[in-house]
Amino acid sequence: MASRKGSKGTGGTPGPGSKRESKHGGNKNGKKEGLSGSSFFTWFMVIALLGVWTSVAVVWFELVDYEEVLAKAKDFRYNLSEVLQGKLGIYDADGDGDFDVEDAKVLLGLKERSVPEQPASPVSEETVQPAEESFIKSEHKNLDVELEEEIQPVLHDALHSQPDADFVADDPGATEPETYEAPGNAELTLEDAVEHYTEDREHGVYDEHEPKHEKETEAQDTAVEDLPEEVHEATEPVRDEIVEDLKIEKKLPVESKHTEEDNVATGPEESEAPVQTEDYSNDNLVGKGETEIEQDKMEKVKKKKKPKLLNKFDKSIKAELDAAEKLRKKGKVEEALRAFEALVNQYPESPRARYGKAQSEDDLAEKMRSNEMLQKAINTYDEVVSLPNVPSDLIKLSLKREADRQQFLGRMRSSLITLQKLVHLFPSDTSFKNDLGVGYLLMGDNSNAKQVYEEVLRLAPDDGFAKVHYGFILKAENKIAESIPYLKEGLESGDPGTDDGRFYFHLGDALQRIGDKEAYKWYELGYQRGHFASVWQRSLYNVKGLKAQPWWTARETGYTELVKSLEKNWKLIRDEGLDVMDKKRSLFLPEDENLREKGDWSQFTLWQQGRKNENACKGVPKTCALLERFPEATGCRRGQIKYSVMLPGTHVWPHTGPTNCRLRMHLGLVIPKEGCRIRCAQENRTWEEGKVLIFDDSFEHEVWQDAESYRLIFIVDVWHPELTAQQRRTLPAI
Repeated sequence: MASRKGSKGTGGTPGPGSKRESKHGGNKNGKKEGLSGSSFFTWFMVIALLGVWTSVAVVWFELVDYEEVLAKAKDFRYNLSEVLQGKLGIYDADGDGDFDVEDAKVLLGLKERSVPEQPASPVSEETVQPAEESFIKSEHKNLDVELEEEIQPVLHDALHSQPDADFVADDPGATEPETYEAPGNAELTLEDAVEHYTEDREHGVYDEHEPKHEKETEAQDTAVEDLPEEVHEATEPVRDEIVEDLKIEKKLPVESKHTEEDNVATGPEESEAPVQTEDYSNDNLVGKGETEIEQDKMEKVKKKKKPKLLNKFDKSIKAELDAAEKLRKKGKVEEALRAFEALVNQYPESPRARYGKAQSEDDLAEKMRSNEMLQKAINTYDEVVSLPNVPSDLIKLSLKREADRQQFLGRMRSSLITLQKLVHLFPSDTSFKNDLGVGYLLMGDNSNAKQVYEEVLRLAPDDGFAKVHYGFILKAENKIAESIPYLKEGLESGDPGTDDGRFYFHLGDALQRIGDKEAYKWYELGYQRGHFASVWQRSLYNVKGLKAQPWWTARETGYTELVKSLEKNWKLIRDEGLDVMDKKRSLFLPEDENLREKGDWSQFTLWQQGRKNENACKGVPKTCALLERFPEATGCRRGQIKYSVMLPGTHVWPHTGPTNCRLRMHLGLVIPKEGCRIRCAQENRTWEEGKVLIFDDSFEHEVWQDAESYRLIFIVDVWHPELTAQQRRTLPAI
């Protein structure tokens, strides 16, 4: 029994243990149906190793740019909560002060809006006018709609995405559109429209390779000057309409003035200019009391009349004209020119647009230093006048500027024709006749200039500009006594264009020649007004800052070698000069600058303005060969090298040289023992044979020859030692 039980339990029906084993993976063949523990571990290791090798491959082969990922992470400035609160705070629907999921549900229509009414907000700092309120409300409403449309997908993604999802939002309100502010008043006044005449400017062709020096005197508005901001409406123009009260600033004898509000175009040398000063024309001049001055001021104010530069058509495009003019005013010359060219193409019969184009070309010519561009400006100024319905004032400004620019280029005859056209169009305007007189003076035609000023003084007897110029012409004719009242009354008038150093110079000189000590009163006044460096130093073409003293030593000049050479070879120089005097006396030409009161004074010139006289040097070859070694003398384009012979009984009036840029050496060759002397400023000196005297002839000097025989000296002008090499190369010749 026992054995049967045991056998049954062993080989018969399976017991509970066997059933459990079969259930957990055994089969009837005795094999496991699932993964064993060792198989699971094996697969786990395989997967782990694949992951490791994949990571290694990613790093080794640079499959991912980790630096870029890090950079993007740094650029992510806001987390989701900050962005939502900053961007969407205006959509706070439940009034809890922030934007949250509940607010989003309301916006998405998933929940009813249940927000209590907000209390009235305090008065804002910026009040809204009733007329503007509806526009602001509608604009705000439209903005809300646009923002809500943009925010719907963002909200949807935010509510249905993981909390750490990337969120990048732009800020549509970060910048505000820039509004264009149209110019208000673009009206030209004559003071702005007519520029001051540039004194003592020789015609100056632009030289694109010429070095630009800073001005040594009062800086001229090379930047763009402030322009009036509105162009006044003009009535229908009449070509021969006379604006009698239009006061246009006048010119001086040998130059032109600018007629426009453009930049002043300088001459060929910018490091040197006549002494300038502020306008003292309303100061108390000689013999005028304060009451008279106030009356004069009131009369001038009444006479001033604003020019009318827009015709009816130009008024209709005023905004476009103002916009282009604003560019020019800001110094954006190229942009202004393009703007005015576009206006001319669009409105070819617009006088103001074409005038603006001419101004822009004029400005650009100055900026580029281009003669070609300046000629374009001249042509465009001329085109303005040929258009229909041009306001009279615009014709005046255009033609005056055209004439000025023509003078700048040295085209004096063309300028004269332009000025004649002005006088023909406006015969009653004496200012244009005055300009025409200057045009004749620039041509060297004093006779016609005199006739013009006589006509002006018949029409306007008190015209100060005409008086000083008429006096200037009379003095040039050696009518000394007749010239004085015109020069004096013209300066006392204080009229525009009269406060000029040349008129003080010539009035003082005329008074000196008649023995009137009042001359120094006018010299003093000229000095106070900045026309002269001092009462004694009255040259007009100056470089500011140069050492100024009447008498110099060789050591002070630095030209000791030249002085030594002259003194060592003085007999050679003398003998060659005497030989010319004996054989070719006709080579000694009489002094022609009207400097002699009496006597006989002649000169034999070897170099002038830095140019050698080859024919003259054939008569004194050794002297010329000697001088060739000294470029400070032979290259001095503001001086001369010459023999000077003066006979007994000669007196040279007190006078000054034209420039402070040179010093003058006198080598004594044949000097009488007594009777010859020279004064420079307040010190008298005498010559010695074989010795050099050095003085600055920009200071007043005077010569007496009261000996019994002739006096022969050798004159050598040299550059002022303080001038730079560049200045010596570029200063215009005198």
